[in-house]
Amino acid sequence: MIKFTKMHGAGNDYIYIDGSKYNIDNPGSFAKEISDRHFGIGSDGLVLILPSEICDFKMRMFNSDGSEAEMCGNASRCVGKYVYDKRLTDKNEITLETNAGIKRLSLFVSDGYVSSVKVDMGEPVLYGRLIPVSSDAEKVISVPLDVNGKEINVTCVSMGNPHAVVFCDNITDEDVLVTGKMIETHPFFPKRTNVEFCRIDDRDNITMRVWERGAGETLACGTGACASLVAAVLNGLTEREATVHLLGGDLKIKWDEDNHIYMTGPAVTVFEGELSNF
Repeated sequence: MIKFTKMHGAGNDYIYIDGSKYNIDNPGSFAKEISDRHFGIGSDGLVLILPSEICDFKMRMFNSDGSEAEMCGNASRCVGKYVYDKRLTDKNEITLETNAGIKRLSLFVSDGYVSSVKVDMGEPVLYGRLIPVSSDAEKVISVPLDVNGKEINVTCVSMGNPHAVVFCDNITDEDVLVTGKMIETHPFFPKRTNVEFCRIDDRDNITMRVWERGAGETLACGTGACASLVAAVLNGLTEREATVHLLGGDLKIKWDEDNHIYMTGPAVTVFEGELSNF
């Protein structure tokens, strides 16, 4: 019997399990099975909340295809809500160990429960080989890619995981579901990539849809929203602080003077349950 909590951040939903209580032998295949929206619980993936020797908690995150991701911004906010709401901590400021480094979370509490979370997402990585992409450029800005015979300009950023940001006047299903899928596995990205399609509404607002590496289109991507703001600033399209509008809700992103990206957004518990056949 495994107890779980389903949560979402701006519609980006994951299954959360306390890894200090339950040992998941093969989390990749487990994530794939329970994420199935017809035969499982249904989610964008699995998040394990674990003890940490260097932080308050540790997060491991697995996509719905079973692959492990370095980081997920929306999931990190939900981890903050999970540990506070379940009284695993009484602190409003916590540190979280991830495969993309240590993240610092500020919890905003209302009536004893977390309603939203601000995450210090760290510094964006802009050097090509570290993103990684197949380029030695110091910054990969508006680089043309041949995608099935069509030239697509991408600006690439890592927020602990790789992102390719595409700016367009209108975002279509074909952009996200067809072109996004092809860009994810393009040879330019040795570890595949997340793909964000962005429309600049004004210098303070970005509308974004995302094709997530290993999950397909999701309603939101926190690291993708951060990467999109960075890409927009690098292309001279927005200010260093903007609201990113996603299918599942809004995230406030700021690229501060300390070169850190700060993301603020909701964290919501959907339901809790028990798995008896795993």
